[in-house]
Amino acid sequence: MTMTITHLGTGSRGNSTLLETPKARVLIDQGFSGAQLQKRLARLNLTPEDIDCVFISHHHGDHGGGARVMQTRWNTPVLANERTALELDLLPPLTTHFAALDLIRVGDDLSVLPVPVPHAGSDNVAFVASHNGERAAIITDLGSWTDELVTHVRGCEHISIEANYDEKKLLGGPYPYSLKDRISGRGGHLSNDQTGQFLAEVCTDATRTIVLTHLSQKNNRPHLAESTVLYHIADVFTGDMKISEQDGPDFSHYIGQPTPPENEKPLPKSASLHDLR
Repeated sequence: MTMTITHLGTGSRGNSTLLETPKARVLIDQGFSGAQLQKRLARLNLTPEDIDCVFISHHHGDHGGGARVMQTRWNTPVLANERTALELDLLPPLTTHFAALDLIRVGDDLSVLPVPVPHAGSDNVAFVASHNGERAAIITDLGSWTDELVTHVRGCEHISIEANYDEKKLLGGPYPYSLKDRISGRGGHLSNDQTGQFLAEVCTDATRTIVLTHLSQKNNRPHLAESTVLYHIADVFTGDMKISEQDGPDFSHYIGQPTPPENEKPLPKSASLHDLR
């Protein structure tokens, strides 16, 4: 019994991540057109009709711009916080609102916890998915982090997190100062150094896989992101690290193993519970 994490693509032109368990298939974000989503899922021998529901982190187009397409074309349920749902004009009959730290169950073997993260102009959340006592975190579009986020992500078996820019490339690049300031601010994006510092706080012996996501095409390079992050976590992480870029899917990670119920790790207490299947 495993949970599979597959990034269909990450970056400024669209983001979506597929989580699969034996009894559930969900997308974290849907920032692609319907045609692009079909194309990317087809590489996995899947169709949009195979998706049980979509979780949206925030309303920016590269993360939620394709959510309504899922509803209108394939009648797919979408889950988002209230502000995100309003900004994206989601269809009420196919939309479920969640609040921060609500624990949402999908089917019998998947739980998803939305955790607030700082990102200017949006009500953004990270997601921590739990299956069979093991956890995977999907974190993107944040310029800093909170103690609360550290608490919920520490010790996850898998962590996907943005490493958006190299500081030297951003500061020396062609962007106007106002945009550079917004990207590097508390409500912007994480630099490679910041991502490494965050991972140094949350990685434990349990952390086996990391994926760096949402790399800027103009202000970053895969080798810079990987080497900078590894510099910070070399003493705490010995697992597998990969980089997800815009044109995916390129790989999957698999976590989970049969575990007696009495040995399952406790899930965070939820304010409310939504049963979707």
